[in-house]
Amino acid sequence: MTDVVEAGIASGTEGKLIRALDWKGAFWVAAGVPPLVLFSIGGIAGTTGKLAFVVWIISMVMGFLQSFTYAEIAGMFGNKSGGASVYGATAWLRYSKFIAPLSVWCNWFAWSPVLSLGCAIAAGYILNAFYPIPAADSQMVLDWISAHAASVTADSPRVAEYIAAHAGTTPEDAVKALLGTDGVAALTPAIRSWSLVSFSIPFLATANINATFFIGGILMLIIFAIQHRGISETASVQKWLAIIVLVPLLIIGLYPIVSGQIVAANVTGLVPPTAAYTASDGTWSNGGWTLFLGGLYIAAWSTYGFETAVCYTRELKNPKTDTFKAIFYSGLACCLFFFLVPFAFQGVLGHAGMLAPGIVDGTGVAEALGGLISAGRVITQLLVVLMIMALFLAIMTAMAGSSRTLYQGSKDGWLPKYLDHANEHGAPTRAMWTDFAFNLFLLAIASDAGGYFFVLAVSNVGYIIFNFLNLNSGWIHRMDSGHIERPWKAPTWLIGVNTALAFVNALFLGAGAKVWGYSNALWVGFIFAALILPVFAYRHYVRDGGKFPAGAMEDLGLIGQDLGVKKAGMLPYLALVGGLAIVLIANWFFQLPA
Repeated sequence: MTDVVEAGIASGTEGKLIRALDWKGAFWVAAGVPPLVLFSIGGIAGTTGKLAFVVWIISMVMGFLQSFTYAEIAGMFGNKSGGASVYGATAWLRYSKFIAPLSVWCNWFAWSPVLSLGCAIAAGYILNAFYPIPAADSQMVLDWISAHAASVTADSPRVAEYIAAHAGTTPEDAVKALLGTDGVAALTPAIRSWSLVSFSIPFLATANINATFFIGGILMLIIFAIQHRGISETASVQKWLAIIVLVPLLIIGLYPIVSGQIVAANVTGLVPPTAAYTASDGTWSNGGWTLFLGGLYIAAWSTYGFETAVCYTRELKNPKTDTFKAIFYSGLACCLFFFLVPFAFQGVLGHAGMLAPGIVDGTGVAEALGGLISAGRVITQLLVVLMIMALFLAIMTAMAGSSRTLYQGSKDGWLPKYLDHANEHGAPTRAMWTDFAFNLFLLAIASDAGGYFFVLAVSNVGYIIFNFLNLNSGWIHRMDSGHIERPWKAPTWLIGVNTALAFVNALFLGAGAKVWGYSNALWVGFIFAALILPVFAYRHYVRDGGKFPAGAMEDLGLIGQDLGVKKAGMLPYLALVGGLAIVLIANWFFQLPA
């Protein structure tokens, strides 16, 4: 009977996660992380200017170092899923019941928005393919202008308004500009501006139920259907998607370097810009440092993400050996892509080229990739398909990891009990539906570039909180849970380095969250993080009577509800106070350029 349950056959109405992966399978499931560089490559270039590729390298090095702490704590819990946030949360359990669910929650609401953000970009590509907005210099627009030349005259009130807004413009140039704008608007397919409803969400953003929302929702349902069949099926699909996407992306990243297309001026003279999204070089002033730290803040959302490779420990056939291999080789792959792609982009396009609207919002990245290899129209269209597949790859990774975080959080008594369910294929379907519903809401916000970066900036507040707590959990586990076997153990000096990096991440959070166009992003992120506290209180004190599930205690080598001796004493509390102090001081000290 044990074998049947372990194989994931339903027991009543509930199945179990299935041990169906080796480390290569976990690697392929995590292979959606490298394409995340394309999500924010334009935003980071706009914010940090010529420093952009350096930001990616620094952030990736930090992420790789930090992963060794995660590899150690993941190996301690071979029968858990859900990733580093779950494994690290257990370290905080002795010191505060509320810190543990905070870590899990923050990791989930950082990872889950990849679904909505990725689907928003993919929907943009699909709309561009089938319902393109005509270029102002296209023949169809020029023909329209010729046919409607009399609709705007030099004495028109619109011309006067345009000249007032664009000092130095002649009436003739104003007429040409207005006719061009009118022509593009007239020939733009109606679906591009269609909206079923649009409404403002107080203190957050504007939601828009439009074509991007509906297309994105359909894409999420397709990904849900694939993952409904379990982790083995997901890994198989991910493997082929990764090969199809990552090999061409690697070639495109290498080609400009080996062919001599890198312009030295684009990657030297490394100073921040005068302001975000300006092409002029600035100085290392307070404002310049703020933009630089803001770039490191948002890059972490992508470069640290390969820690998702340890989300599947409970589904590995041999977690003692496969856990470390999965995260280590995923990290090496990410180093290759996060070093190479931003350098190639910036080396060829330059700072000004990286500020193109299609690069910033992500929908023009395929055309930019084509430009790196001087591709013709047919190859560029194939790259558009490649980009959609790359987004699918990233979204698949996010749904697989974030749903298992919800599932394990429920099994350990931190999140609502209904999430503790897997279908007959071992897929945590209730958690997946929760992801889907949450991301439909986010998709409504992310349907335009402004909302896109708002979601990104706020969700990353949770990601940095999670990283801070988990990097500190490494040394807490060393002190409190030294009796638990560690199949792979990080060097002690590296645990110390990563503890220091936890506080560096706190600096990024305090200084960087404000950079992305929303001065209240940090506070909105804090409020969203705090939402887990009443949810956990209800689950733990009302549903479970103040007791944790027996399995969660056994994982820590504890008997009953005794949480054990707090061998670390006051140090975890001092770490929390120190981290919060750094965030608040950095938020006060670092200010955007005037």
